[in-house]
Amino acid sequence: MENKEIIGTIEGGGTKFICAVADEQNNILREIRIPTTLPQPTLAACADFFILAQKDFGHLAALGIACFGPLDPRPESPTYGQILATPKPGWENADVVGFFQATLGADLPIGFDTDVNAAVLAESRWGAGQGNNNLVYLTIGTGIGGGALVDGQLLHGYAHPEMGHMLLAQHPSDIHFPGNCPFHGTCLEGLASGPAIEARWQQKAASLGPDHPAWQLEAHYLALGLMNICLILAPERIILGGGVMNQSFLFPMIRSELTHLLGNYLRLPQIADMESYVVPSGLSGIAGLYGGLALAHQALQKQQ
Repeated sequence: MENKEIIGTIEGGGTKFICAVADEQNNILREIRIPTTLPQPTLAACADFFILAQKDFGHLAALGIACFGPLDPRPESPTYGQILATPKPGWENADVVGFFQATLGADLPIGFDTDVNAAVLAESRWGAGQGNNNLVYLTIGTGIGGGALVDGQLLHGYAHPEMGHMLLAQHPSDIHFPGNCPFHGTCLEGLASGPAIEARWQQKAASLGPDHPAWQLEAHYLALGLMNICLILAPERIILGGGVMNQSFLFPMIRSELTHLLGNYLRLPQIADMESYVVPSGLSGIAGLYGGLALAHQALQKQQ
């Protein structure tokens, strides 16, 4: 077993960290869920998992970390690998990459990015984005976040994209809703996330029937956000994941509303075929975990 190599992946979320190791064919060999508490005990439990996995399965060749943010994904930055200003207690300035370098080895290739950037990379390799070098993945759940692949590369500027916080005009029927984002009120996340739906209607999204007026409003806001993304990034495909998108009837509503909002401005084949343009995740429920695997492979390739 000593000669075999394994790949490590972490999906770091606000409530739990999911760790796994996979073989060279990306088959998951072992997986664990660790509650997200403070950084030291959470990350230490993750490191213990990988140390034991190496004893059982072989040498850890690389680790990919798809993490909640905001974070610093730029290797040239002095705060690379750290969580930035976050409402998650105790996690601001937590040095995630530094911790694993100290516990698993300074020479271990580590890929580190947001969960949504990692997800779009995974979707491009194994999911609904295969064959496209320009993709956007948007998750709509407890929050809203987006990752972008541009010419096959993850999009970074001074930091990573924060698509969930684009500001939107409120629908005339919704002007009295203050929004649910503590930072921006009526941004996309503040208007269309799961908690925003619950705050507006006093019911969890999953309990609302398909004919409830919540969904037409939700489709409108999501289409507004997608319109901005279409016009700014011109992706070849947009992939929607997250708990809210488990309501599959939302997809035709969003496509119809997006077509209406674009108003024939972009008369291109990709936009015309909305069923192939706005699509569900091909890695539903595992996009983050496989995103970590994609980051690990990317880090390993860069070192070679």
